[in-house]
Amino acid sequence: MKKILLVLSLVLVASCASNPKTNTSVSKIKAAKNASGNLVGFATKTDFKQEPYGNEWFNDYYEYYETDKSTVAAIKPLLKDVTIKGFMGTWCSDSQREIPNFYKILDEAGFDYNKLELLTVNKDKKAKGLEKGYQLERVPTFIFYKNGKEIGRFVEHTVEGATLEHDLLQIVSEKGYKHAYEK
Repeated sequence: MKKILLVLSLVLVASCASNPKTNTSVSKIKAAKNASGNLVGFATKTDFKQEPYGNEWFNDYYEYYETDKSTVAAIKPLLKDVTIKGFMGTWCSDSQREIPNFYKILDEAGFDYNKLELLTVNKDKKAKGLEKGYQLERVPTFIFYKNGKEIGRFVEHTVEGATLEHDLLQIVSEKGYKHAYEK
């Protein structure tokens, strides 16, 4: 009985001592509709598949987007050490086009979604301060990190008519990709 009490006490002390800032499930603000009906906060693919986003744009774009399979295959091994921080607006036509395509590419590449944080922002590109420090100017924006260091970002649309998966390959292969607004 003493051993059981000791183990329970240790578990209780360890859980009370945990730092909430390092526990992402505690610090994440789940996406919720604001007064304008747009999602604000951290969202997942499941959020976009539901009403009204699913029928309005997500499901159709996802279904009809045909990826370049060879490019996705080239992306797959390069994503293993990559984390992604994304920003989008459910009100934004560019986000509505690119987010389903982005998810389809990641699905086909077998990406670990535990390495993706997608923050939905309001029309002012704000999300309760969670957007601060990311130099967010346009949405969608996907920022790619390797070993905690930014290796590139996709901003709003593809470069020179390329496909989204082509742009993503350029970023994760660290070939000096410059997004549409970078000089």
